[in-house]
Amino acid sequence: MKIRLDKAISDSGKYSRKEAKTATKNGRVLVNGEVAISPEQKVFAETDVISVDNEVLRTEKFRYLIMDKPKGYICAAHDTKHKTVLDLLPRELVKIGVLPVGRLDKETSGMLLLTNDGDFAHKVISPKSNIEKCYIADTDIKVTQSDIDAFEAGVLLKDGTICKPAGLKILDNNKCEVTVTEGKYHQVRRMLAARGKKVIELRRIRIGICNLDQTICCGGFREMTEAEIAKILGKLNNN
Repeated sequence: MKIRLDKAISDSGKYSRKEAKTATKNGRVLVNGEVAISPEQKVFAETDVISVDNEVLRTEKFRYLIMDKPKGYICAAHDTKHKTVLDLLPRELVKIGVLPVGRLDKETSGMLLLTNDGDFAHKVISPKSNIEKCYIADTDIKVTQSDIDAFEAGVLLKDGTICKPAGLKILDNNKCEVTVTEGKYHQVRRMLAARGKKVIELRRIRIGICNLDQTICCGGFREMTEAEIAKILGKLNNN
């Protein structure tokens, strides 16, 4: 569907509607390589190439990001006491409503998805979708086969909550790999605590069949590829 050029530009988050109109009237806007006629010009935001001052804008409706979340940041839109993951994003992405998909606690690092597609986010975090989240945990005491059996059966937390069956794999040097399909509050830490293990470090490395891109620096992010989005959507559509 075609929309007004000034709206498409403002939807990118980089310019206000007024700034978009001014840039267009001053001949600074190109649509598919041609100088735009007017702010009212109709364009296909999803497919037309729109640039302002020779910078191509991202004008698609939804954005999907992968971030390597650092420790010390919380997954919230606003907080008066703590830094949030949105502080790591450019203003234009925050402006169009990009938010974290689910949560990693302040002291947990690793893979975090962010999007302004609410339907996609809801499906990813819903327990009904059975999307796996995989973590590497460093514990004070090495896990045992007994712990693995308990995870497979469904761990009973100290508050009486029973978790869905989960995966637990023993790694080297007091490290283990935990795979869950739920998103309870501090779930991995609480599951291991219920087995007498204290988590020293926790890092998420995978969501569904998408692994954390090792080329993303700590605190950095990139756009998800169409293939990555398709992998997650494919999993959702198969449930």
